Amino acid sequence: MQDIVDFIQKTFNTKEFIPLHEPRFIGNEKKYLNDCIDSTFVSSVGTYVDKFEKIFAQKTGSKYAIATVNGTSALHVSLILSDVIRGDEVITQPLTFIATCNAIDYIGARPVFVDVDLDTMGLSPFALKDFLEKNCEIVENQCINKTTDKVIRACVPMHTFGHPCKIDEIRNICNAWNITLVEDAAESLGSYYKNQHTGTFGKLGTFSFNGNKIITSGGGGVIVTDDEKLAQRAKHITTTAKVPHKWEYTHDEIGYNYRMPNLNAALLVAQLEQVENFLEDKRELASEYKKFFDPNKEIDFVQEPENAKSNYWLQSVIVKDIIKRNKFLEYTNRNGVMTRPIWKLMNELKMFKDCQSTSLNNAKYLEERVVNITSSVRL
Repeated sequence: MQDIVDFIQKTFNTKEFIPLHEPRFIGNEKKYLNDCIDSTFVSSVGTYVDKFEKIFAQKTGSKYAIATVNGTSALHVSLILSDVIRGDEVITQPLTFIATCNAIDYIGARPVFVDVDLDTMGLSPFALKDFLEKNCEIVENQCINKTTDKVIRACVPMHTFGHPCKIDEIRNICNAWNITLVEDAAESLGSYYKNQHTGTFGKLGTFSFNGNKIITSGGGGVIVTDDEKLAQRAKHITTTAKVPHKWEYTHDEIGYNYRMPNLNAALLVAQLEQVENFLEDKRELASEYKKFFDPNKEIDFVQEPENAKSNYWLQSVIVKDIIKRNKFLEYTNRNGVMTRPIWKLMNELKMFKDCQSTSLNNAKYLEERVVNITSSVRL
């Protein structure tokens, strides 16, 4: 494995410790931050929030973008906007970051876990269709889970590490079963499926700008939608549901203090100016990794799926088995190259172990073998 460590050190031109993914602030970040500070509008009211929302909507091809404090809050609000209520069920994948399931649980709903595809690592339309046909029925225009007698209100697929899942097939299945599609596109800014940006196939899509994402403001998230009424309500309930007035404080429903501060938006406006350079560098890095790992019989480099253009947010490999995976992780981390395993399956966590699930053979296979390798932009 020393050859892998040597290659990564050469690729990143350093013998020092190499983190998994670190941010790059090489543009107007400090300039815009100083401008924001000088304006004294550092909270959720400010020109940079408005500017960011406009630019981001244009970038993804959405009509509207609503900035939030993080990706989890964006997903939480999107599920509320999808009329998910306590006692409902939401279909998602077991191979995901905990935020996906946390957002479902915040409402008092429960996840139903459906297997993923090996080629995308995202929700499998075949497994989704099979689950619905075997377990559900339409009653009064609602999808009813015959096993639990609960309404399946929404479906939340996730584009794993920026690799698009077969989102058009998933959308068609959801439409046929009267299930609202909410895309967890937290990791997929700059990713496209059949020439359409991820996050824009569903009724709502959400993105994250956590410190390890391709562009970051330390935190931050955003909701995208083409529905004007949903966009207006998203902005309303993320601003504590305050009724607009010059001085009075009146709130007309339960709201959330989820609006992105102007300081964070200033960072993101600067980061968006660099995002195409970041994406280009990511794809160049992926090409170098592919050439390096191709001759290796026990490690496969994860490439973008068919019909997709991936942002390669986190570069990944699939190791032959869990024993070799653990050796890979131990050796690289001990030698100054940070690597990380994929997440533990959500249905194996104590909070969600009683949730209904399909056969999860693909998800389990990937859980035992996928490793994220050094992925930072090198600019």
